[in-house]
Amino acid sequence: MTDIIKPQVKFVTVDEDYAGQRIDNFLKLHLKGVPKSMLYRILRKGEVRVNKKRVKPEYKIQANDLVRVPPVRVSEEAAPVNPKLSKVAQLEQCIIHEDDRIMVINKPSGIAVHGGSGLSFGLIEGLRALRPEQKFMELVHRIDRETSGILLVAKKRSALRHLHEQLREKKMQKRYHALVCGAWPENRFKVKTALQKNVLKSGERIVNVDPNGKDSETRYRILEQYRLHQASVLPELTLVEASPITGRTHQIRVHSLHAGHPILGDPKYATDSSQELTHNTGLQRLFLHAAAISFVHPGTGEQVTFKAKYDKHIHGVLQRLHKL
Repeated sequence: MTDIIKPQVKFVTVDEDYAGQRIDNFLKLHLKGVPKSMLYRILRKGEVRVNKKRVKPEYKIQANDLVRVPPVRVSEEAAPVNPKLSKVAQLEQCIIHEDDRIMVINKPSGIAVHGGSGLSFGLIEGLRALRPEQKFMELVHRIDRETSGILLVAKKRSALRHLHEQLREKKMQKRYHALVCGAWPENRFKVKTALQKNVLKSGERIVNVDPNGKDSETRYRILEQYRLHQASVLPELTLVEASPITGRTHQIRVHSLHAGHPILGDPKYATDSSQELTHNTGLQRLFLHAAAISFVHPGTGEQVTFKAKYDKHIHGVLQRLHKL
């Protein structure tokens, strides 16, 4: 027979750091393991009160609000121990920097930043399991599952607001490294095209260049060029630094493809030539790496820069290319 947890009604005074958060997200912190459907049900029934009044799920709590959190009976099997404990433990090694406001992660390729789309486990869920005492932990931005490198996490809501403001005002600089097909032109410093996101029936996201889409811009510079064959007149591969000015889904991948230089190892936007080159280099993942990020630290007010090293696989691929 399943054990039953019987929590008591709680009254929580909202800390200033949580001001502006939606009440449904606030409840998730205090009713861990409770399904979303149940959270919305107790909100609709008026069991959750803020300052003794009913509120809707989209209500944004304010500092010093008094929130009544009702007793919710939850079966322990509704919140199972994550079976991927080894992955959670490995995340400790991925932390580049941590303080009381932020955490900077060098995300491995192949790990989604959050659960969903059929995935129960994502990086943010893993970090929360790694730091169970940390009350607040949210992604500042996202990178694709196949992409490796720097990911920024806020540990206070005030830090999240501060960093989101920098993103909106384009004051946060991100630099990615990508290995692309062909010789990137020395006089091509940017790709500026509108991008349209489409969601297929399967739930898969595909992005296309479309004049009806959202304006998007990526700046590029050449880092290194490689020849796979001595007889080749032009470089067959280019390592570029890509700096997105806007932050659209799959932006660097689609802009590189649009420029005629698709990224190696890209399972979604591959061409025949990129697939052949991927095979010839022995690359087994998307070669897109979030190498560096610069921003104003939300605690100190100082400009900071963090860099993320390549993983062993793509580092090894580049070493082999150097020897050719």
